[in-house]
Amino acid sequence: MSELFFTQDYGKLYEKMEKGVCEVFKFSHPFGIVHHLFIKREIPYTAAGEKFYDAITPYGYGGPVIKNCKKGGKTELVRQFQQAFANYCKKQNIVSEFIRFHPILQNVEDFREFYETAYMRETTGTTLKDHEDPVASEFSKSARKTIRKALKAGVEYRVTVNPGSLGTFKEIYYATMKRLNADSYYYFDDKYFSNCLKYFGDRIVLVEALYEGEVIGAELHFLCGSFMHTHLSGTVENCNHLSPVYVMTYAAALWGKENGIDLIHAGGGVTNNPEDTLYLFKKKFGQNTNFQFHIGKKIWNPEIYKLLCEEAEVSTEEEFFPAYRAKASKLMPQEEGILIEQ
Repeated sequence: MSELFFTQDYGKLYEKMEKGVCEVFKFSHPFGIVHHLFIKREIPYTAAGEKFYDAITPYGYGGPVIKNCKKGGKTELVRQFQQAFANYCKKQNIVSEFIRFHPILQNVEDFREFYETAYMRETTGTTLKDHEDPVASEFSKSARKTIRKALKAGVEYRVTVNPGSLGTFKEIYYATMKRLNADSYYYFDDKYFSNCLKYFGDRIVLVEALYEGEVIGAELHFLCGSFMHTHLSGTVENCNHLSPVYVMTYAAALWGKENGIDLIHAGGGVTNNPEDTLYLFKKKFGQNTNFQFHIGKKIWNPEIYKLLCEEAEVSTEEEFFPAYRAKASKLMPQEEGILIEQ
């Protein structure tokens, strides 16, 4: 499967972050295949003297996805998958599941019947394949003006596929996260970045903005078949007047168009508010591109779920899901990608 988010190596990147183990449930049926990747986490409470677990999408997007489905067989394939996965969860003591469905693939549409799904927000990006000049078609007038001004001021860009090192990127990224008082969730360690290169080196695109020979901004993108996903981004302090993010977004669009990329997906905002400032900033580079991001929830074992909530001293109606993690956890990001607004 060309979509990187559904590969086991991608899931393994986030085992430490999610404090669990990446697993793949592959369901084969005469009508087709359902591939489901998730991280299985031990629940910090016991019930009836046993350990239990829950499942969550690795940082980013995922959920079950259908492959090679025979015409007219989707409904039955999904029904059979649901039964098989329910049995799997029972055997594995998996109590609940939280999914961040893929906004581009829209796999939520195939599984609405079996998960409690909810629309969260719009995501955006830059569509390349439908435009001869995506910068002219997708970028706002103000964004194009800012890019021209930055280039005239001497800002340059560099695009590197399969970089030999992410040392400079890490320095800029960590400094940016510190400047933004970002949650510890976003402080990926050295092993994370080395594993990115180890597992996905040839699918990493590093875009940098430079001024007077010094890197003033850096973005990490993942290549996923005909898509590029903007993953992480950072800028050097006191360089925002040089608009490095604008220049990097411009450089990524040019490189993507030249190299047959159909879409650069930038994600959404940090809230569900349609006026979220980060989302509106990203829209400057994707005026004609929108996707809907959905989540999915499932309680596979209601009886044990209730007991665990009692152990955690929370109501089963708690807004945070799963409820038994509400006190111990902060609300984790509902989607992948950090892009610095300017």
